[in-house]
Amino acid sequence: MQGKVEICGVNTARLKVLSQADMDVLLRKAKEGDEEARQKLIEGNLRLVLSVIQRFEKRGESPDDLFQVGCIGLIKAIANFDPEKQVRFSTYGVPMIAGEVRRYLRDNSAIRVSRSIRDVAYRVLQCKEAMLLRLGREPSLEEVAKELQLPAEDVAEALDAVCAPVSLYDPVYSDGGDPLTVMDQVYDVRNTDENWMERISLRTAFQGLASREKQILSLRFYDGKTQMEVAGTLGISQAQVSRLEKSAISTMRKAFTVP
Repeated sequence: MQGKVEICGVNTARLKVLSQADMDVLLRKAKEGDEEARQKLIEGNLRLVLSVIQRFEKRGESPDDLFQVGCIGLIKAIANFDPEKQVRFSTYGVPMIAGEVRRYLRDNSAIRVSRSIRDVAYRVLQCKEAMLLRLGREPSLEEVAKELQLPAEDVAEALDAVCAPVSLYDPVYSDGGDPLTVMDQVYDVRNTDENWMERISLRTAFQGLASREKQILSLRFYDGKTQMEVAGTLGISQAQVSRLEKSAISTMRKAFTVP
């Protein structure tokens, strides 16, 4: 998206910028139904849309599509903004534009979220927008939960479920050299070198057992059967199962012993 001069036929290098005084006048006129003022507000805030959609440039979506969706959010923000509130339009407009883009990404995501969670997320997002207009600031998660009479955990889960996924290779920091990515910050506590070695050793030790011993250990520790159940499956006594199990475990322990 960077370096792209034209989006949806709009030359981004020539986008208008309105002064705060002009914004105040036009917002009041638009609130009274002045269509020309509304059009000037839209044209004068396209840079705001552009700045917001740049946050989503690594989502793999067309910049033109994101820009159009962002413009829908801008139009909604202009329609719902109350000029009497002591709030800058950008403070109200940015979350509205970003919310519209997130909804678009969520609805077009390859990751499917259950209908119940998605419904909760819609309610949460609508509530956040209404509270933003009423309070003049972004409401906290606890405030939204209280407004909707839902547990804060349910609100957080719903919002997390509909968030656009982040690439492991998205840069999170750069000091002029190679950027630091999300992947660089992720630590896998399971697939460490030590655990890989243990898995390989365990697999090797298991392969060295007799077929009957393998079968018993699989039934006991993979299928979760009791020794009596294993005995019934294999047609042998429980005492034989116990002896073979102990023998197999002893053999595998010896395979792990360093000479």
